Amino acid sequence: MVPMHAASQDDIISTICKKTRNPSFCFNVLNSAGTTDLKGLAIFTLNLAHDKAAQSRVLAQSLESNASDPKLMERYATCAKHFNNVVDDIVDGKNYLGKGDYNGVNTMASTAMTEAGDCLDRIIQPPKDSSALSGNGKVVEDICSIILVIANLLLGRA
Repeated sequence: MVPMHAASQDDIISTICKKTRNPSFCFNVLNSAGTTDLKGLAIFTLNLAHDKAAQSRVLAQSLESNASDPKLMERYATCAKHFNNVVDDIVDGKNYLGKGDYNGVNTMASTAMTEAGDCLDRIIQPPKDSSALSGNGKVVEDICSIILVIANLLLGRA
């Protein structure tokens, strides 16, 4: 059997992406990572999830402060809290990765994905939200889906 580090970039990325919820998004993300090392890919995707969640939190806070509809204001405030939790989850995930606790990475990615999904569940309710928030939330979920697969692969090698 060929060791994982000697496998081609396409093989590793294909192995990961075919197990995610959005394979084409995954291929685009991982092909831009510049590494095929699983820990390197984990760091790359955790950083990406952190940045997107932080952007989403800022967006939700901005939408909340500018919303005139009380329902939308409450919804954006809730999403800001959810994305704040996602940022914290990803920071925890990075710490777990640093300790070699891949189960912790898996748990944090799963929790972050749920938090982003909870915001999305609120956003789809009427009145209609025309902001980029739902798109951002889906991206966070898709990145977390990649992190989950990488964490599981790391667990299999641990």
